[in-house]
Amino acid sequence: MVETERERERERGKVRSQTNFSGIAVPISLLVLLLGLSFSSKPSPSSPSRLFTAQELALHNGTDDSLPILLAILGSVFDVTKGKSHYGLGGGYNHFSGRDASRAFVSGNFSGDGLTDSLRGLSSTEVKSVVEWRDFYFRSYTFVGKLVGLYYDSHGNATKQLKGVEAKAARGAQLLEKQKSEEAKLPSCNSRWSQDEGGKVWCDNGYPRLIQRPLEIALTGKMSKRCACFKEDQLGQQGLEVYQGCDYHAKVCQV
Repeated sequence: MVETERERERERGKVRSQTNFSGIAVPISLLVLLLGLSFSSKPSPSSPSRLFTAQELALHNGTDDSLPILLAILGSVFDVTKGKSHYGLGGGYNHFSGRDASRAFVSGNFSGDGLTDSLRGLSSTEVKSVVEWRDFYFRSYTFVGKLVGLYYDSHGNATKQLKGVEAKAARGAQLLEKQKSEEAKLPSCNSRWSQDEGGKVWCDNGYPRLIQRPLEIALTGKMSKRCACFKEDQLGQQGLEVYQGCDYHAKVCQV
């Protein structure tokens, strides 16, 4: 009987040593999962959190010292009190406090209608920049909740508008990578500008030509051109433009 009790005690000791964490018995697999989650650097916007109305968020604009300073971007609300010198009254970023002014992060319009959460009409690269700003706040400040409105419904679920914004940003990222890949096939011109000499472009090997960036309309809503270097047997291609005032076979052009 005594020997049996001792054996049982030894077995219980083994179990405790393998599964006890801070006095709580936890299966090893679950313990690993919990530890992994504890090191997550970015809280999920879909995790349980407080829901704010626009009126509630407006109270956290830095005018009341008893309240934390909050701002929202794409409906995610962050506590930016630690940056009070910037986000508090008189701070350079106070226009973002107490509201969702997502558009202003890329438009630079910090007054009137510019301080809005609507991204209507922005290009995919601009939308991508707003999403990157949201990611910056996730990394740098404390996520505290969601703003009920354009991007989250009254239950805290993402709306079609938010899903559309994130899809457009992802598309913009894909197009940028594709553009970089395509442009890497054609060497870019060297360029330099000085107040005395103005600007110039040149090619170490080949001739400078302006060429349209075909993906730019999808990325920015505008067509733009870049300077690339072409070999002599490539100069007959369509779409190549000689710099104004530059000789056809010049390797250096003033711009």
